[in-house]
Amino acid sequence: MKMRELVAVAAALFVCTPAAHAQTYPAKPVRVTVAFAAGGIADGVGRMVSQKLADRFGQPFVVENRGGAGGNVAAKQVMVAAPDGYTLLVTTAAISINASLHKDAGFDPLADFVPVAITASTPGLIVVHPSVTAANLKEYLQSMKGKRLTYATAGVGSSSHLAGEYLFKTLAGMDATHIPYQGGAPAVTAALSQQVDALSISMPTPLPHVKQGKLKALAVASLTRVAALPDVPTIAESGFPGFEERSWVAFFAPAKTSPEIVAQLNGAINDALRQPDVRDRLNALGFEPHGGSSQEFSTYLRSEVDKWARIVKATGVTAN
Repeated sequence: MKMRELVAVAAALFVCTPAAHAQTYPAKPVRVTVAFAAGGIADGVGRMVSQKLADRFGQPFVVENRGGAGGNVAAKQVMVAAPDGYTLLVTTAAISINASLHKDAGFDPLADFVPVAITASTPGLIVVHPSVTAANLKEYLQSMKGKRLTYATAGVGSSSHLAGEYLFKTLAGMDATHIPYQGGAPAVTAALSQQVDALSISMPTPLPHVKQGKLKALAVASLTRVAALPDVPTIAESGFPGFEERSWVAFFAPAKTSPEIVAQLNGAINDALRQPDVRDRLNALGFEPHGGSSQEFSTYLRSEVDKWARIVKATGVTAN
């Protein structure tokens, strides 16, 4: 074989390698399936980051919403898509809950997806009407002993619902009744109008009302206090060590997606999260920019799946 032919064969082999394909990614528009309705937190964060990915790669990252079954509809759709990097899933901590909450979720979050990156996270809040005299969660629970407590959330099976059940019933031993609403906004309205005693919800939705004094935050469900509400103690400080409930928004790809493509997406997302306009927007929404490697996200996801499985078992909550 002549030298010219050998060079041609070698070049052809190089082009066919996965790494070479990754270098040309993306060569066409990428579909980003958001697992919740337009206008929600996952949609807002997903669209903001997707636009940055489009700017970075020079290809459209087309967002479409596929809400339903707490995120399961979109997850099952993306799970069976070609693992070529052209179909991505944007979802929340719900994906780590649903495997235990539903008798047959239809997917395994650890086996059927590649975790690409967490974009942002935010802790839950325990909120009451400002007419409540208790200064913090510890005082509030003491004042409610022997009484029936009603608490609102953004819906059955949400992380805030499970956190509320675990906190009020399992840990505090309260006579608590869950009042689910179709989203965070109506749950906040119920707390503002005193239709419920308390509210367990992710921080972004009630934050403006708390800052205006229309609602009172008793505790934040992070391990450390948050910059947005520095005077609000953590649930751990309130007598429940180690308690943490965070909502997060993340990008996933179907299992078997090329590690090179995942690395490209992860790097681009991390770059986006370092941009001042993205950080400022996330902070204004009550989110903390997250980022990190795909491997770190994979480890965290496993810990989240295990944690919520324990809480689902302890509370007996099901979606069926």
